[in-house]
Amino acid sequence: MWDNLGFALALVLIAEGLLPFLSPRLWRSTFERMTALADGQLRFIGLASLLAGLLLLLVF
Repeated sequence: MWDNLGFALALVLIAEGLLPFLSPRLWRSTFERMTALADGQLRFIGLASLLAGLLLLLVF
């Protein structure tokens, strides 16, 4: 189980690091736009990505 958790964490870190590595300017502008969003909008984005992750877990 710990191996799978470590593998999953490694994949998350790789996915999170791709955009800043490949296009730092785009990542910065996206991050600045995210900070301007209201709390409810950020919660919705968080919920949507959480549900997408759960759906992917069920599929795979």
